[in-house]
Amino acid sequence: MIILGIETSCDETAAAVVKDGRHVISNIIASQVDIHAPFGGVVPEIAARRHIECIRYIVDEALTSAGVTLPDIDAYAVANGPGLAGALLVGLNYAKGLAFVNQKPLIGVNHIEGHVCANFLETELEPPFLSLVVSGGHTSLITVEDYETYRVVGSTRDDAAGEAFDKVARVLGLPYPGGPEIDKISRGTEPTIPFPRAKIAGFDFSFSGLKTAVMQYIKKEESPDIPTIAASFQKAVVDVLTDKAIAACQSEGFVKIALAGGVACNNALRDSLQSACIQKNIELYMPKPIFCTDNAAMIAARGFYSIKNGKSDGLNLNAFPGRMV
Repeated sequence: MIILGIETSCDETAAAVVKDGRHVISNIIASQVDIHAPFGGVVPEIAARRHIECIRYIVDEALTSAGVTLPDIDAYAVANGPGLAGALLVGLNYAKGLAFVNQKPLIGVNHIEGHVCANFLETELEPPFLSLVVSGGHTSLITVEDYETYRVVGSTRDDAAGEAFDKVARVLGLPYPGGPEIDKISRGTEPTIPFPRAKIAGFDFSFSGLKTAVMQYIKKEESPDIPTIAASFQKAVVDVLTDKAIAACQSEGFVKIALAGGVACNNALRDSLQSACIQKNIELYMPKPIFCTDNAAMIAARGFYSIKNGKSDGLNLNAFPGRMV
């Protein structure tokens, strides 16, 4: 089964062609980072307008790169939440048009579930497993009982990890997006500052207090050591993410963890989880970096399993900007 995936939930216009939910034939992404960088974050109205300008060409490029045409597509999968309302509607309406004209099934995909399913791309991972989803807007621990059953067992109570990275990077004077910059300047630097780790019962997260502690530390320093502050902040975030993921995996009785989301590109997080999983005899799956950030291949993968289980949506499918799994 060949699925065309479309993703426009934030500031990437993406389209991909995926076979049987596992094999990526094409994966095209148009980033808007340079457009939003002067503002220090994504401007929703600008993002939506840029999606409108790009989507036709990105879909055409995905089809051409895959060597297929629209009649070859068996179904259309599109992210319809969570995300920015205007941005989501661009991709959703384009997918509806394709499904209507070509009389093929349409399936709306939860963006977070899509991130989880990035781990299915070009791997042999099968449920059940625990997924740690870490991005700019979400930090969640999700159990995946089977291909259609997702359950949140922990989430952030305030800032998402990626959001905290970007805010701290801004205070440190680093360029947008801040997460990759913190990762880069932290390499080879000892994290000697004892920033706090929020102690919350269960598997929820909180990074607001850590963010505030970093800001207060910077204010007190006449000549702040930027790399050391960045490395110490990153270590505090990574420690919490790793400890909670391992604890949740063991509590739920799983032996596999799948990392997902944009922050899954972070080298310190990947190394920390890898080391902890080896010690606890847990299998760790991590997508290639291109499948960690927003992309349409993960949307197509998630859509494949929905359609395989007999699910599809009508042309009245709507966007749900705030919807979680």
